[in-house]
Amino acid sequence: MKIYADNAATTKLDIDAFEAMKPYLLEDYANPSGAYSFSKKAKLALKEAHQTIAECINAAPEQIIFTSGGTESNNHAIKHFTVSSDICHVVTSAIEHHSILNACEKSGFEQFIIPVDKFGMVSLDELEKELGRYRHAIASCDSTLVTIMTANNEIGTIQHIREISEVAHRHGAIFHTDAVQAVGHIPIDVNSMGIDMLSASAHKFNGPKGIGFLYSKNGLLQSFHHGGAQEFGMRAGTENVPAIVGMAVALKKCVNTMEQNTKHLEHLSEVFLSILHGSVADFILNGHPTERLPGNINISFKGKSGEGLMHLLDLKGICISTGSACDSVNQQVSHVIKAIDVPIDYREGTIRVTFSRDNTEQDAVEVAKSLIKMIEI
Repeated sequence: MKIYADNAATTKLDIDAFEAMKPYLLEDYANPSGAYSFSKKAKLALKEAHQTIAECINAAPEQIIFTSGGTESNNHAIKHFTVSSDICHVVTSAIEHHSILNACEKSGFEQFIIPVDKFGMVSLDELEKELGRYRHAIASCDSTLVTIMTANNEIGTIQHIREISEVAHRHGAIFHTDAVQAVGHIPIDVNSMGIDMLSASAHKFNGPKGIGFLYSKNGLLQSFHHGGAQEFGMRAGTENVPAIVGMAVALKKCVNTMEQNTKHLEHLSEVFLSILHGSVADFILNGHPTERLPGNINISFKGKSGEGLMHLLDLKGICISTGSACDSVNQQVSHVIKAIDVPIDYREGTIRVTFSRDNTEQDAVEVAKSLIKMIEI
């Protein structure tokens, strides 16, 4: 028996995406920048992928830049300002992904970290206060950058992005959002949400690994990779056509089936949590109780070891995590759990269970019952 319930880390490649990729690996493998007729299919595939992905987030095709994934997209969005010198300050939150926090730290900008409440929500009042407090300092350079994630990868909390962008723009800031966990899972409209830049990664929505995209309003970005003129001059290097095609197919399918997927995942979460609530397990559900990603369950058990529970479940063929897969080398209490102030005696007992459209109700039941047995040991 194998139950995979760590879909926030990565998802199974969609079969339609896989089939769409194959011709560009085996038959139409030409470099899309080639001047000969053999390159036409690859070149057209890139054009169509730009169009498809743009439509999924209500953007224009030329505003989509293909990257190697969320980490590169986040770094590009932040670090290009170190070259252009347009930004002197960056405002972010205490629960961002490390690809944001580390990029901000190494950028050389003055950083302002906005705290979050116990549900992981960024306070609009705190953001307003922080930007207002440094209005004079911010006015001394061209602009400031506000980067707040759309949905948290560990606890699933969904931020009020439209309102956050309004605060940022009111203070003349550029607004970027790490939407790696959100794209393909909740509705995203970059125009109505007031997003200037957005990062996404295909393997989070049933696309292939090693490919993602960065949305940018016209004129905001300079090139991060230097070389050729690919991606409208914004990202040099031969495009990974098969992966790009697979990403576009996977995203379109997720967007088209989003409503039914959400209902399915909410049902699995209800089944899982109802079994835990019916047991003697002493646990806390982390993140916002309602404004959270469907299928994302982050819980902390009192006096337990989350890492221990993860390994015990692994022996039964059940895959979960203790938090971010990107930090699996360092199995310590995550910065997110600390930021939302989970009680000390619960922190080390934190695990994350994330279901996908491929999981069944029986999977949810089995994971919950297995957890209860191990907690009682």
